[in-house]
Amino acid sequence: MMVRARRPLVAGNWKMNGLRSSAAELSRIIQGAKELGAVDLMLCPPATLIALFAAAVAGSAVRIGAQDCHAEPSGAFTGDLSAEMLRDAGASAIIVGHSERRIHHNETDADVRAKALAARRAGLCAIICVGETHGERENGRALAVVERQLDGSVPDGATAENLVVAYEPVWAIGSGLTPTPADVAEMHGLIRERLQSRFAKEGQATRILYGGSVKPSNAKELMGVAEVDGALVGGASLKADEFLAIADAYR
Repeated sequence: MMVRARRPLVAGNWKMNGLRSSAAELSRIIQGAKELGAVDLMLCPPATLIALFAAAVAGSAVRIGAQDCHAEPSGAFTGDLSAEMLRDAGASAIIVGHSERRIHHNETDADVRAKALAARRAGLCAIICVGETHGERENGRALAVVERQLDGSVPDGATAENLVVAYEPVWAIGSGLTPTPADVAEMHGLIRERLQSRFAKEGQATRILYGGSVKPSNAKELMGVAEVDGALVGGASLKADEFLAIADAYR
C-alpha cells in the first residue's frame, strides 16, 4: 500500500488582531510564498477580514482559514457564523477547539466535534486543536488529556482532506516556553498512533501541526521532530518576515 506524502502546512492564527490595513502584511506573505514551494501557507484572520484576504490571495499559494464556527448551518444565533458562511467568504479551513475557546467559552470535546462536522458539511478542513495545561503536564496527565481530547473532538469518518490536528500545549501559547523536542515527539507519536488506529491510511496521511510559541529561532528544530508536519503559529504570524522565516524551515 502506497502512503501519501504529507506536505507541510504552516498556518497563522491572527486571533483578535488585524484591520484592513493589515492587508499589507498579507501582500508580503503572498510575495514570499513564491519562494517556498515545499510548504503550504495559510492565514486565519478575524472574520472581518476573511473575504478581503480571500480575494487578495486568489491565484497565489496562500490559503485563508477561519478561527471558529457555529455547529449549525443557519438560525437564530446572534453574532455567530456558520461554516457555510465562512466558506462563502472564501475560507478553506476552520480552526476549532483552540484552547482559548475551550477555556474562555467553555467548549467541550463534544462542542468541538460538532464544529468539526460543520466544517466537513461545508466542504472545509477542520484544524482541531488539542493540548494540556501546565498543571496537567506537571501531574503526568499530558498524554491522557490529549488522548481524551483527540478521541472526543475528532469525528468518525475523518480523512486527510478534511482534518488537520494541531497540538498546542496550553502553557506554551504566548509564554515563550516550548516543550523539549523529546516531549513534542512523544505527543505527536501518540496522536499519530490514535489517528492510524481509527482511520488507517487516512490517519497516516493526516497532518499534525505543532503550536505554542513557535518563532523563527526554534522553527527548524521543532519542524524537524518526527511526526511534526508543520506549525500553527500565533503572534509570529502577524508579521510577514517572521511568518515566512518559520515556513523557511522547509526550504
